[in-house]
Amino acid sequence: MTYDKSEPRPDRSPASSSSEELSKNSSGVVTPPYATSEKGAAAHYTSQPIQVPDGTILELLDGTPPLAETEPQSAGSGFGRACLRIFGIGKTKAELHGNSIATQPSVFDTAQRQYYVPQSWYEGYAAFDPNFRWTWKQEQRVTRIIDWKIFLWITIMFLALDIDRYNLTTATADNFLKDLNLTQADYNLGNTLFRVGFLVAELPSQLVSKRLGPDVWLPTQMIIFSIISGSQFFLTGRASFLATRFLISFFQGGFIPDVILYLSYYYTKSELAIRLSFFWVSNYLANLITSFLAVGILQMRGIGGRAGWRYMFLLEGIITLIVGVASFFLLPSSASKTKAWWRPKGYFTDDEVKIVVNRALRDDPTKSSMHNRQALPVKTIIKCIGDYDMYPLYAIGVLFGIGGYPVNQYFQLSMKSLGFTTLQSNLLSIPNTLWSIVNLVGITVISELVNARAFVCMAEDLWMLPNYIALLTLPDPVGAWTYFAIATVLLSFPYVHAIQVSWTSRNAGSVENRTVSASLYNITVQLSAIIGANLYQASDKPRYKHANSAIVAIICFNVIFLYPFARWYYKSKNEKRAAVWDKMNSAQKSEYLANTSDKGNKRLDFRFAY
Repeated sequence: MTYDKSEPRPDRSPASSSSEELSKNSSGVVTPPYATSEKGAAAHYTSQPIQVPDGTILELLDGTPPLAETEPQSAGSGFGRACLRIFGIGKTKAELHGNSIATQPSVFDTAQRQYYVPQSWYEGYAAFDPNFRWTWKQEQRVTRIIDWKIFLWITIMFLALDIDRYNLTTATADNFLKDLNLTQADYNLGNTLFRVGFLVAELPSQLVSKRLGPDVWLPTQMIIFSIISGSQFFLTGRASFLATRFLISFFQGGFIPDVILYLSYYYTKSELAIRLSFFWVSNYLANLITSFLAVGILQMRGIGGRAGWRYMFLLEGIITLIVGVASFFLLPSSASKTKAWWRPKGYFTDDEVKIVVNRALRDDPTKSSMHNRQALPVKTIIKCIGDYDMYPLYAIGVLFGIGGYPVNQYFQLSMKSLGFTTLQSNLLSIPNTLWSIVNLVGITVISELVNARAFVCMAEDLWMLPNYIALLTLPDPVGAWTYFAIATVLLSFPYVHAIQVSWTSRNAGSVENRTVSASLYNITVQLSAIIGANLYQASDKPRYKHANSAIVAIICFNVIFLYPFARWYYKSKNEKRAAVWDKMNSAQKSEYLANTSDKGNKRLDFRFAY
């Protein structure tokens, strides 16, 4: 039978289902039993307005099938949903009853739902059903499948990428610069070109991925840059060093924005932020792994008359190549297309596909604004680049992390200059890596717990500030262990990048803008890295007082002005829109949605995160 998705589906509604037994409708889709109290049923069959987490007021239609029994959600409940499968904590009362309804209220339960319904070309269109309901038990199972079969492999891919990205730092502890007759200026230039490669490739790579699909483009990228990385075994001098630095990053560019857009189709906004914190844990694990691998591989120096770092580049490039090839077979194109000849059963059942699609769209209806293999027109790209509402986040991207680069980039070199051996220099980087992992996950959890981003993200700069002041004010000479202690504390800062990436994704307001803004934000982060990579100059040795003074000034600017301004900007935007939208009656809202030319984050019903 045909169905107008702007209208209810009475034949597929679970409202008529018994809470004691399963039933099947005409299409063969299983409708699960629901445990709904009289209070819950009464609450959700009236048109009483409710407030959802982003602050929007929803007026539910009379006769709407039962929804999750939740009060207007606090940040804490958002944190609980996001962390439930990872930490096993934060479960609400409804979640403790497996057959309680998990479906959250959304615009699809209001009189305006016809204006949010996905188009027929959307890859999940067949699974979309505004009346479909599912239980917490079912949702937990689906989320576990996503975590273990999709997110885990994505994290392994990023880990392999990071090993190829950061093993240069480890190589410097094995006389890399001396073997290739490179100066500190050459090393800085190599790191700069590495960042430039990322910067140049970010947006084009994202556009290619949008056309081919992340499941095709991400593995292709990995295979290309792993071959280039392994070829560093044959480096002969300055020219080949600079060329491989640029090419590796050029083909790695866009990987992170691609991944973020890909994961956003599977996770809700709160879930994505927490998952991204674990995603970036792999960044630190790569440092740990390269340090441990270096302990053994660098001992190969002399075999075949070759330096140990050459074998390190070759072996780690081969590891990434294997991961890249495997990714062609492990990444599905979308939740609704996980079946293949090598995976005949797919990852999800038909009901589970409906859960993935409907909960994603209920959380953010704009996720259906484009097909996941739909290219972006030039006009749309230009319009997204000109979205001034994203500029505060781009400014943050340029300035927030500058202080984290110089000390990290020269950590092994500094340890060796202070008298530590190659082995000791690599092992001494492990404490700050472990501490950073704890801080990274912790700060992201705190952000979701208190439902705040701007003020929480200030923590990274506030952490670094006293350490840079110490580097500026301590009298000469600074002892080896004193410098190690300061550098270790400084480099253990709570990395807020995961929060800010998720923040950018939330505020984009559409798939097309999310595609472009993810790239632009990452470009600003690469600009930050380029600045940070060139702050420490040989003329400023050994204390780098001019560079450290500049870093202190930037940190103070961020804390005193930049983050507070971003918060004020987005909060004031929300307040102005709410003052208009919340005063409209249902008919006026429908008229606005039917006739407005506003799109994405420019619409009156859109609320920015801050």
